[in-house]
Amino acid sequence: MESSSNIIDSRSDKNGGKKNHNKYRRDKPWDTADINHWEVAAWDENDGDALPGGRLLEESSFATLFPKYREKYLREVWPLVTRSLDKYKIACELNLVEGSMTVRTTRKTSDPYVILKARDLIKLLARSIPAPQALKVLNDDYHCDIIKIGGLVRNKERFVKRRQRLIGPDGATLKALELLTQCYILVQGNTVSVMGTHKGIKKVRTVVMECMKNIHPVYNIKRLMIMKELEKDPKLKDESWERFLPTFKKKNVQRRKPRQLIEEKQKMAAAASSGATSFGEGGKGAGTKKKKSYTPFPPAQLPSKIDKQLDSGEYFLSERERKSKKLAEKQIASKEKSEEKRKAREREFVHPSLLGEDSGDGASGKSAEAAEEKGGDASKANVSATEDVERLANKFAKSGNKRKSEESKAEDEDASDFVADLEKKKSKKEKKKKKEKR
Repeated sequence: MESSSNIIDSRSDKNGGKKNHNKYRRDKPWDTADINHWEVAAWDENDGDALPGGRLLEESSFATLFPKYREKYLREVWPLVTRSLDKYKIACELNLVEGSMTVRTTRKTSDPYVILKARDLIKLLARSIPAPQALKVLNDDYHCDIIKIGGLVRNKERFVKRRQRLIGPDGATLKALELLTQCYILVQGNTVSVMGTHKGIKKVRTVVMECMKNIHPVYNIKRLMIMKELEKDPKLKDESWERFLPTFKKKNVQRRKPRQLIEEKQKMAAAASSGATSFGEGGKGAGTKKKKSYTPFPPAQLPSKIDKQLDSGEYFLSERERKSKKLAEKQIASKEKSEEKRKAREREFVHPSLLGEDSGDGASGKSAEAAEEKGGDASKANVSATEDVERLANKFAKSGNKRKSEESKAEDEDASDFVADLEKKKSKKEKKKKKEKR
């Protein structure tokens, strides 16, 4: 124990209490500056690439489900998929009963990573990517990523709008993103499938995630365009590009108010102006509202249906008693209505003078008992009633005389017409006789 403690003390004294991380580092002559660490070397058996022992020790398999509408297409392209996977010594199976695709390694499989590529292939086929495009993922230059966007936005309508914003009008935004990132992008349901290089996939993922966070893809596309131009300049290789890239700040832009709210505000303003003019003329403004005094307390809660039943005592009644009570109330209401109708029928036989001066405007709203209340003016009412009777009698007499005179005139005219017709007939007969004699 003592020797170990001495060693620690000596180290701490030499390095000033800090560990020397470069102590065990050695020179690496094979690691030169011209090596591209991002480059993925292809598996080539002819170049000496081989597994220890010559084959894989265990079988690896992956399976994925596919939707029902993809069944017909997959049956058509499955021979093509099988031929492509046979080149890499990978077995595949299409199960139409379970609706699944399976890939597995065989004893002849030499590339250990190609099974993961085959797994990505069946995932892309299940996500509605065409088979010729999906088969490109088997190449070492191509990689894929399936971005899940379904749970990023709670509101369904908002999610659909943002997803459509990612596609753009006639797919213009998606096409621009594909050209800038050199990736294949397919928006399908709740996922975005991307195929391309590692760097391109990373860029696409940031654009998609920010689009779902309500940042328009156009801003990121503009940024990518500037970065693409800066990559061409070798002088800016080791410099920061922040001074060239645009910075977009969030702004709280006021949304357009609905048309109904605008119309209501205009009506309120018009009413207030009309009220102000009437107030200036001398009267109080009809459109102006009284300012309510501010109270920190909320308004009293309105009584609920149960509260009303408790107050009236109906809550404690049985169902049968409640029904009988409602029936009794209906009967009382119907009796009152029938009584009002009866009085209205009787009012038709009462003279208008007995119903008062307002009989022309609202005679239907007054009861027939109003005539009985006018006891002091009974004599005046009788006089006016006799005058009305005499006036009506004279009127009918005049109309009778007129009718008689008209009837007598009509009879005279009929008689004169009859005599004229007889004379005409006689003259015609005489003319006929003269003609016959000739």
